[in-house]
Amino acid sequence: MSQQNPSHDGALPVHASLSHIRAISAYQPGKPITELAREFGLAVESIVKLASNENPLGMSPRAKAAMLAALDGGERYPDPFALTVALAARHGVAASQIVLGNGSNDVLDLVARVFLDSGRSAVAAQYAFAVYPIATLSAGGETISVSARHYGHDLVAMRAAIRADTHVVWIANPNNPTGTFLSAAELRAFLADVPARVVVVLDEAYTDYLESDERYDAVRWLDEFPNLIVCRTFSKIYGMAGLRIGYGIAAAPVADLMNRVRQPFNCNNLALAGAIAALEDHEFLAQSHASNRVGMAEIRAGLECLHLQYIPARGNFIAFQAAQESGAAADIHRSLLRQGVIVRPLASYQMAEWLRVTIGTAAENARFLEALGKALRRETT
Repeated sequence: MSQQNPSHDGALPVHASLSHIRAISAYQPGKPITELAREFGLAVESIVKLASNENPLGMSPRAKAAMLAALDGGERYPDPFALTVALAARHGVAASQIVLGNGSNDVLDLVARVFLDSGRSAVAAQYAFAVYPIATLSAGGETISVSARHYGHDLVAMRAAIRADTHVVWIANPNNPTGTFLSAAELRAFLADVPARVVVVLDEAYTDYLESDERYDAVRWLDEFPNLIVCRTFSKIYGMAGLRIGYGIAAAPVADLMNRVRQPFNCNNLALAGAIAALEDHEFLAQSHASNRVGMAEIRAGLECLHLQYIPARGNFIAFQAAQESGAAADIHRSLLRQGVIVRPLASYQMAEWLRVTIGTAAENARFLEALGKALRRETT
């Protein structure tokens, strides 16, 4: 019979020094289809998921073919060289300026690990991507949250919020979950005004959904602003969210620091092969962009018919105010779930009466609007 060690009283091995970890509110992903099917006894094939800003057209056919071919090399450790070179060529930078990530979230985490620590702070906008405060806290840093302007980034207020201990500023453009957008002129003016010691992270996960007259090339600014880091992902318009592949572009000395703490095999063989092929699938990208434009118009028109306020959004999603009364949006969300339609509640962003819907196919958009109409009628009767 074993004797219990008297020095162990059953307490978890968590020390007071890890209080910053306890302060993290874990990221809440969109509800999985299989979970909803179990919860309400629904057929998996009957469920429409419009919660996680995934591409409703699937993934690039070229990427899929490349990944199937890469299966034969599954016994080998990943070699990121080819994708690094392809990305460098695409963006007109040196390979030493590329940082690959297990999704762009991984790149954000690398930024925090390198540039933040206890006693350091990061500035982020209210209603900005939830991963920014998570990454900041996980590195021991403090998040300075700046009140939003029209649900988006107030760059003047964010500049004023920078303190002596601030080392990172997080900016999402377009912003998730609100879909707001900053012009190139606004961003350049901000970069010119920020102290050179402060790293500015420009998260461009949804930039491929912008219209041509709104697009800009932030990578071209790196020579002028070596404190800038541009983050991109293959999860959105490329349709590779489940493969987890993203990247950052930075000045070579900054990228070098990030690559020093990056896990050596953080991107798997299939994702690497798929990403290389996806970069060249211009037809799929054009189809995805066009489908999103049409779907955005469908959802906007439907929300207007239902007399619901929404935030004019770039990207592949819309945030809308589902209710005015406290708690009513949660009831509407539950009604949608019971009807087999998954959208994203925004209570965790302090937008309790708002929901976010991903732009889907024409059939998915119609299904959502029909279900939303039923949920609203049920709520008002």
